[in-house]
Formats: sequence, structure tokens, C-alpha cells
Amino acid sequence: MTRKLHLTAFMRPVSLHTGAWRYPGAYADANFNFNHIKAFAQRLEQAKFDAFFMADHLAVLNMPVEALKRSHTVTSFEPFTLLSALAAVTDKIGLAATASTTFDEPYHIARRFASLDHISNGRAAWNIVTTSNPDSARNFGLDEHVEHGERYKRAREFYDVVTGLWDSFADDAFIRDQETGIYFDPDKMHVLDHKGDELSVRGPLNIARPVQGWPVIVQAGQSEPGRQLAAETAELVFCSPRNIEAGKALYKDIKGRMGAFGRSPDHLKIMPAAFIVIGDTVEEAKAKRAKLDSLVHYDSAVASLSIALGHDVSGFDPDGPLPDVPESNASKSGRAQVIELARTENLTVRQLAQRYGGYSGLAFVGTPKTIADEMERWLTEEASDGFTVVMPFLPQGLEDVADRLVPELQARGLFRTEYEGSTLREHFGLPRPKNRFFA
Repeated sequence: MTRKLHLTAFMRPVSLHTGAWRYPGAYADANFNFNHIKAFAQRLEQAKFDAFFMADHLAVLNMPVEALKRSHTVTSFEPFTLLSALAAVTDKIGLAATASTTFDEPYHIARRFASLDHISNGRAAWNIVTTSNPDSARNFGLDEHVEHGERYKRAREFYDVVTGLWDSFADDAFIRDQETGIYFDPDKMHVLDHKGDELSVRGPLNIARPVQGWPVIVQAGQSEPGRQLAAETAELVFCSPRNIEAGKALYKDIKGRMGAFGRSPDHLKIMPAAFIVIGDTVEEAKAKRAKLDSLVHYDSAVASLSIALGHDVSGFDPDGPLPDVPESNASKSGRAQVIELARTENLTVRQLAQRYGGYSGLAFVGTPKTIADEMERWLTEEASDGFTVVMPFLPQGLEDVADRLVPELQARGLFRTEYEGSTLREHFGLPRPKNRFFA
């Protein structure tokens, strides 16, 4: 094949599954142990993954305490601190961090990512988020969350300011001529002097232009404003379609919008999250998944299921089948998916709740061969350009992916055997942006 899969690893938290830290053999402290995380990053680099991807959370009190006390996400490293440390112990793997446009300032964001890109020799990526969690607002002096449309309006202007700040200096601005005593050429410095509806930033940024020109731009929204922002600005899209048909529709929609902005669809990679559980047989993999789901406590799992169905299910028989659930104001499609899952897999209420309380997104559960078959289909049918791999538990789940799935993909010619370059842009085949102020 001419096209190859791209693989990033979703690593903050190290697993999105609520029961991951309780799985037999798992590191209970994997989410907050630097030596473990360093080893994970290095193993992913050995497997030639494109990037190590970090989400971020700006609130702890985002769920009932009875559920919170069972969560391994309560304590996590701040993204830039961790990625800067990982930059020193890795050489090629990309380092992607989430940073909010709602609760931070563009000068801060531009400076941090420019620094990370220089420290890592061109491996940084910025995941632009508007922060949907209303509990975060209370940590930044607000009683109410910023309205959805307003968040996206600020995000669009925020992007323009940050990328403008990255272009503050021409690539050859820093002469450093020891004979004449001239350190940089003032004619190759641009003062942004941005004054917009949401932001006012003078500039210039007090750091040289990033190695990649701009760090790679990642976008994670699937709402209408999110898709539009991705088509205008993103180079990677982190998303969560539930099946291949939904993936095809999202892929076609976002890439189909890019021409209006003079952008090539090849300059944006769609990377759905994929939860991967590997066994010697499909049955063994399914048993691992069932064991993992069983480690989600029912008291917290039932709350997740009630939200998904838009109906309180705490009174249902946990070990019986899901009874008929009345209509509600909750998402009709979401409710239908829950009911379909319960019927298709013949799950009890307890098993269904533990699935939703653990991880309910797209999952590939099987052997290296069956999972490679599914990934190849997503690639060839243009449902994705690769996947953001979600590990089921650490370290064994990561080792299964690196030692068993990656070699299967490589044998099919679907995944690299060596890095194509040194920067994250080179890994993804993305162009280096031109400086808008200097030829």
C-alpha cells in the first residue's frame, strides 16, 4: 500500500479505562510514576509510534466523590513539565499536549509550545481544546462556564494569535555575530500588535521561531464548530466515532471542508481513539475485556449508565437483562447505541454499566491478526488515517501492542519499520508552515 497507518498513544491518563489500575499485574501508580511513564514512552518509540499524546484536566471535582475515590485520574503530572522531561529521554517520538484556549492566555501557550519544540528538536504538538467541563470554570474565578459558541469564537482567534506569535522572528533572525556584537537582526522581528474581539496581545514572542515553524496542530472537537475549526486549522484530529460508518462520515465531512480554506486533505490526519485488547484468540481477548470491565465498581458504573440512557437505572436488577427504558430528553442516538449494545452482546445491567463506567468507545478486541484486519479496513475505506491507541492496562497492554500488533502491521506494509525523519511533521508527512511575516 502507498498509504500507511499512523499511530499515536493516548497516555494521560495512561489508560482511559476506570479499572485499568486494578487489573492483575498492572502498575497501580502508572499514572503518577515518572519512571514508569519514561519506560512507556521509550517502548513506544522503539515501536516507531508517531506520538505520545497527553490529555489534560483542569478540575478534580468533576464527578461524585463515591466515583472519584475509585479513579486513577485524580493525580496526574502537568503536561509541559512531563513532556519536557520525556524530551530528554527520547529522540524521535512526538510529544503532544492539551492546552485550553478557554482558561489560558495565548502568550503563555505560544511560549510553552515553542520551548517544548526547541527542547525536543521539533517534536511538539498542541491539542487545542475549549474545555467542556463546567467544573473547570470554578478553578479560574468563574461561577458559570463560558457559553459553547463563545468558547469556539475565542479558540479561533486564539489560534491566530498563537501562530502569529510563533512567527515573531524570521528563521534566520538570530545572527549571533561575535565580531560585530550583533545578536539578532531587528528587521527580522515582527510585533504582532493583535487587537481583536476576544484578545489583545502586543508581542513579539520572546523565543525564536519553533523548529517545526509551528508545532503540529491537533483538534479534538466533533461538534459542528469543532469540525469547522478542524477544517480551518487542524493537522491531526483526535475523535471518537463508534464504528467504521461513523468514521467514514466524519472523515469525509472534515476533509471535504478543507478546500474552502485552500488546504489539502493530505495535510490533515484523522486519528480516532481505539481501545485495544489483545489475546492469543478472540475469545481470550474478550475474556480480558470482561475481566477488566468487572473491576469497575457498580456504584460508580451505574451512574455512567444512567447518564447514557437518560434514565435512573439504579433500581434495575443488576444481574438481569436491561429492561425496556422509557424515552427521555437525553441523546436519542446515544440511548439507542446503549440498548443495541446490551441486546447484541446479551449483557446484564451490571455488565453494561461496567462497560460504560470503564470505557465505552471504539474497541478492537481480538488477536493481532483480527485487529490488523480491522485497522487495514479503516485505512483502505477512508474512515481514518491511523489511530490514537488507548491502552487497556499498563504495562502488559502496551507491551501487547508494541510486541504483537505493531509487527503484524509492519509485516503487511501498513506501518513504518523506521522513522522517516526527526520531527513530528516529518513523521506525519506534514509541510512546515511558511512564516506569514517573512519570506
